[in-house]
Amino acid sequence: MDTTLQLIEWTGRLTNLAYLASAILFILALAGLSKQTTAQRGNTFGAIGMVIALVATIARALVQSHVDPANFHGPLVTFMLIALAMGIGAAIGLPMAKKVEMTGMPQLIAMLHSFVGAAAVLIGLNSFLHPHGVTADIARFHLAEVFLGIFIGAITLTGSIVAYLKLSAKMKGAPLVLPGRHLLNLAALILTLVLGVVFVATGGTGVLAWISLMLMLVIALWLGFHMVAAIGGGDMPVVVSMLNSYSGWAAAAAGFMLGNELLIIVGALVGSSGAYLSYIMCKAMNRSFISVILGGFGSDGGAASGADRDYGAHTETTAAEVAQLLAGSEHVVITPGYGMAVAQAQYPVASLTKKLRERGVDVTFGIHPVAGRLPGHMNVLLAEAKVPYDIVHEMDDINDDFDSVDTVLVIGANDTVNPIAEEPGSPIAGMPVLKVWDAKKVIVFKRSMGAGYAGVQNPLFFNENSDMLLGDAKDSVEAISAAL
Repeated sequence: MDTTLQLIEWTGRLTNLAYLASAILFILALAGLSKQTTAQRGNTFGAIGMVIALVATIARALVQSHVDPANFHGPLVTFMLIALAMGIGAAIGLPMAKKVEMTGMPQLIAMLHSFVGAAAVLIGLNSFLHPHGVTADIARFHLAEVFLGIFIGAITLTGSIVAYLKLSAKMKGAPLVLPGRHLLNLAALILTLVLGVVFVATGGTGVLAWISLMLMLVIALWLGFHMVAAIGGGDMPVVVSMLNSYSGWAAAAAGFMLGNELLIIVGALVGSSGAYLSYIMCKAMNRSFISVILGGFGSDGGAASGADRDYGAHTETTAAEVAQLLAGSEHVVITPGYGMAVAQAQYPVASLTKKLRERGVDVTFGIHPVAGRLPGHMNVLLAEAKVPYDIVHEMDDINDDFDSVDTVLVIGANDTVNPIAEEPGSPIAGMPVLKVWDAKKVIVFKRSMGAGYAGVQNPLFFNENSDMLLGDAKDSVEAISAAL
């Protein structure tokens, strides 16, 4: 008996030390990921922290299975079940991670968020059915955390699935506008609160407890679907970071239900950093978080989007003409967008940049905070193509310099360079944009003259100092390099 108690005591101490080390490494990982130059080191810290956390958690589970009289399987079977679960996850995750392109990263992350939500729901239901270690004095508190954990997890699950469908173009990016949708959301929240009170009051026993829990689950699943479906395509970068925050809080709730301290810490880190990132993204778009939740930018191209306005005729150019223009320029700024990612044009762009710099042309990049469908998407793409960090600038650092720029290459960007944002009453009014129209010449790379992801027409395309280079961005950039 003494040996068993000593084993439990030492396992607990070592697990706590391992969890403390993992928590510190996760904080260092977040700090490292805040800068391009330290991002790789941050990733390494995070990976080491996760390995330590997994080993400690598995060790604690094996010890508990050894000393728990209610466990008839023993450590060997417990270890085999854990290994089987991890093996299935690895068999699915590794090929997916190897296969996915950077353009598919936002969709992949949204899908992974849905897994976290599903896990929180399943853990909540299991914790309700088997409340191990829950004493009478904390029983009602445990029921409240189960209810809240399932609620957050269900919203994260369906919301992330809708985000995945929108980001992968399997669902329309325009907001789903139901009659009285705000009242529907409010009614759902009020009903959920009432059901929560009923659930806790029942003590978790009886038919009424199950009815209130299952009804809440259905409402939460619908609420997650409706909240994200009602958000327009132009706000999807905020949605990704918002769902990242939700998944963190879902993980923290799972940590409370499982009694796992590290899961609580990690969930809080992810939840708070995701929430702050959402705030940064909203600030970059001059939007409030509430306005994003209540409905997104853009439409299907109706009158509100400016599609019915006559901006005149656009002018087109050729790769050879652009090459000649670049050769005679002293300062060139490249503003990439999601279209560059879709066309996989980052490598030709990096090659073109190198050629121009070798000719003595000053080339820099202007990155809008929401240039991709994922925060930092463009920075990662450019780093992947070996574009030097020191020539990549954020919007605030470069926006006042466009009037001294000879040529701007807008590669696959639309909403982030739209001057209609400075018009009061426009669908994207007040959204900070890259003021590329102040440059002497603007070349816009686009597949067609269609509106952007937010469904808003762009008058930049019709300006006197703008020319359109229509076609695949990768082919166009390669043709310009060849002409040089």
